[in-house]
Amino acid sequence: MNKTKRKIFETSMDLFAKKGYDATSIEEITATVGVAKGTLYYHFSSKEEIFKFLVEEGVKLLKNSILIKTSKLEKSLDKIRAIVLIQIKVLVKYENFMTIILSQIWGSDERSLMCRNYVFEYIQMIEEIVQEGISKGEIIDVDPNVIASGIFGFTSSSLIYKMRHDGKEIDVQKLFRDIEASFIRKLKKQ
Repeated sequence: MNKTKRKIFETSMDLFAKKGYDATSIEEITATVGVAKGTLYYHFSSKEEIFKFLVEEGVKLLKNSILIKTSKLEKSLDKIRAIVLIQIKVLVKYENFMTIILSQIWGSDERSLMCRNYVFEYIQMIEEIVQEGISKGEIIDVDPNVIASGIFGFTSSSLIYKMRHDGKEIDVQKLFRDIEASFIRKLKKQ
């Protein structure tokens, strides 16, 4: 991605997260980036295309990170630990991206459906690992969808935790250890 496209991308992500998609105009994006509308339209055909690109790139980053990390692990609980740690890191580093995704999943318009589908795909990845762990006898026998949705929700709430800290740096490892102790350990089949 060239410098101008990256700047449009990052500025749009910041504005969408802070103001919402509908309240952000193309004019505001171009003014903040410092480019003409023609330059923006050279890289993206519409605000909707910027949004779609932003969501696709963010989800791709998250899923690829998880696939790379979990492919090296044997035990299902280790894979779940890796997913939780990666998701916390993404939440902390790309807070605006996660704010956009989480704020958009509740509606019924095309953007909301797209975001919801990506969230469900992501939860499906976790669900498959949970199911694998149940089949291997590593994880307690519970509904994999409930556990996968819970992992996503529990970890996503880290964003609220971060917001409550008013911009102070979050200790990712401590947050991970707390989630691991209060949730993940309880999945282990005795």
